[in-house]
Amino acid sequence: MRKSKTYKVVWSGLFIALGVVLPFLTGQIQSVGSMLLPMHLPVLLCGFICGAPYGLAVGFIVPILKSVLFGMPPMFPVAVSMAFELAVYGFVTGFLYNRLPKKNSMIYITLIAAMIIGRIVAGAVNVVLYGIEGNGYSIQMFMTGMFVNAIPGIILQLVLIPLLIIIFRKSKVME
Repeated sequence: MRKSKTYKVVWSGLFIALGVVLPFLTGQIQSVGSMLLPMHLPVLLCGFICGAPYGLAVGFIVPILKSVLFGMPPMFPVAVSMAFELAVYGFVTGFLYNRLPKKNSMIYITLIAAMIIGRIVAGAVNVVLYGIEGNGYSIQMFMTGMFVNAIPGIILQLVLIPLLIIIFRKSKVME
């Protein structure tokens, strides 16, 4: 059974709200928030549940909206870079999940692919944005920011997202 546009818009709105609110749970200690990546969770879930176009839109909107409303993350270059990264996460999860077999192992394949492709896009965007500022963006900055510092968040995503997707499938939240 296909879910209606209204269903997907309502879920997308919920994911936008979660993407704005979740960072407040870790935001009191900025280093914890940048390690746990709370904005990523609702975007990844949106791609799985609502599909690629909705995941892309939610991923792009969340960091920009949070920056406009609360000044965090800083709009340039962080929120702009995150908007592209999260948009790719949402798009890739929706795209792959709807094309791969509905096996639990494919959730991991989808999730890992989205996280790698999104980080590559973020790195490319950072090269451009830091270049506009007259600063360089090195491979060391990329590896540290996108992988080393993000290990706790990556682990959280690899544990929590598949668990939630399996629960949502069993409860018929998802197709």
